[in-house]
This record gives sequence, structure tokens and C-alpha cells, in this order.
Amino acid sequence: VQLQASGGGLVQPGGSLRLSCAASGSIFSVNTMAWHRQAPGKQRELVASITSGGSTNYADSVKGRFTISRDNAKNTVILQMNSLEPEDTAVYYCNANVMISLWDGKVYWGQGTLVTVSS
Repeated sequence: VQLQASGGGLVQPGGSLRLSCAASGSIFSVNTMAWHRQAPGKQRELVASITSGGSTNYADSVKGRFTISRDNAKNTVILQMNSLEPEDTAVYYCNANVMISLWDGKVYWGQGTLVTVSS
């Protein structure tokens, strides 16, 4: 199983970016999918998560600005980031709780994608 993330880049404060992460491989089902981020010198933190049923959870710092969504048919999770601030600068990582059978699964991580918010 692999998670492939894309969509990072450089954006000015107040701008928007859309991150995408697709899970592929021998997948039976995908449970919760999430985005985390790690800023320089800081610990990795949860940004947003979404269950297979569509229930979402957000870090207080991104509520009202970021939206997480998923396409279950494509095993893809999207993070739409609006009103970006310099404090949002970080490497963003997706992860997913993937079942490879009815009884076997684990959490997989994608490679990081860098988001830089700067004028």
C-alpha cells in the first residue's frame, strides 16, 4: 500500500492551496484518513481527519479556513486550504488507516509535501 501526496507549493498570505493524497495497492477498505503537518523546529500535529462515513475533525488553528474531504471510490483525501497564513508553513503529511483484509490493517503515511506561505 502506498500513499501519494501532491499539491504543495509557495503561496502568498491569504492565498489558497489544495492538497491531494491517494492510497493505492492491495486495499480492502480505508478507514480514517488525515492530514498532519510539521513546521521547522516543531512537533508533527494533526491538521484534520475524516472518517469513512464523512465525519470530520479539525485543529482549532485551521477551523473555518481548511476543509477536508474524501472520495471513497478513489481512496483519495483532499485538503482545501484557504486564507493561508505564514504560520501554516510546514511539511504536510497524509495518513490513512488501511485494511488489507477484513482482519488486517495498519496506518500508512505518505511522503511529505511542502507548503510555504510567504510574500
